Parts: sequence; structure tokens; C-alpha cells
Amino acid sequence: MKFVMRERMFSIGDDFWIEDEAGERAFLVDGKALRLRQTFELKGPGGEVLAVIRKKMVSIRDTMLVERDGETVAKVHKKLFSPLRHKMVVELADGQEWTATGDLIEKNYRIEADEGVVAQTSRKWFRIRDTYGIEVGHPDVPLVLAVAVAVDELAEDDRHRDEGD
Repeated sequence: MKFVMRERMFSIGDDFWIEDEAGERAFLVDGKALRLRQTFELKGPGGEVLAVIRKKMVSIRDTMLVERDGETVAKVHKKLFSPLRHKMVVELADGQEWTATGDLIEKNYRIEADEGVVAQTSRKWFRIRDTYGIEVGHPDVPLVLAVAVAVDELAEDDRHRDEGD
């Protein structure tokens, strides 16, 4: 399945829709402005909360948590020691590990598991500025999209940090 994501050019508290291939609104990413830490809710088209994505407050490296029903189902963080700057690790609650590698800031990366590609993102599929696609090859689409939101948020933090240097 392919989805269209808009590059977030806004601050926490704004929302954006993830559209399916037909241009229909499939998922809403709801930014929560009044929270102490970066928090997003991934909602279905009917408004039901499918996942909560939040930045972990205290950690050695920047980490985003993906939660369902109050339980952490995935932790997304930068690889601590990696010769590749653009690499993140996704630790799933069931013990699996995914990696996100590629140009994370430019939204051209792959999320991979031992079994193969979980998802791939690319701007090349679209001519519209600030838009990129995500092709999901995993049955748990909301989990994959929540992980992609977490990767994007951590990559955006890096980009802002680099601009400040």
C-alpha cells in the first residue's frame, strides 16, 4: 500500500492527514501542543486513536516511543555508534528489530526487518513540494506509519540541531 505524507512544516500542535493512493484521507496525525513533551496521536479516519507517538523525556539518545492502549509497542532511536549518520533503530515489543537507513532528512529511506523491507519512503514519486510517499509492505500499517512519524520527528530534530551549529 502507498500513502502520501506531507512534510511537516509546522510546529507541534498542528495536524496533518496521511492520504491513500486514491487521495482519500486515511490517517490523521494529531500534534498535541499542550503536552510537556513532543506527542502525536495517529488516528483513523473516524477519529479513533490507533497509536500515540511521544518523545521519551530522559534518555542517552533521542528516543520516540510508539504506544497502543498505554503499552509501548516500539522504541525508535538513533544508532548510538554508527558510521552512517542516517540510521535509526526500531525496537519492537515482541523482540524484533527494524532499521531505518538512507537519507532520513530528505525522506528517502527504507525501514527493514530481517525478513525484508517493511516500508520505503521517497520524494521522487511526487512533484508536489513538501510531499513524499511511503510504500508499506507490512500488515500492521498503523504501526509502520507511527514509526515513520517518529523517524521523521527525530530526523527533523537533527536537522534543526545542525542548522544551529
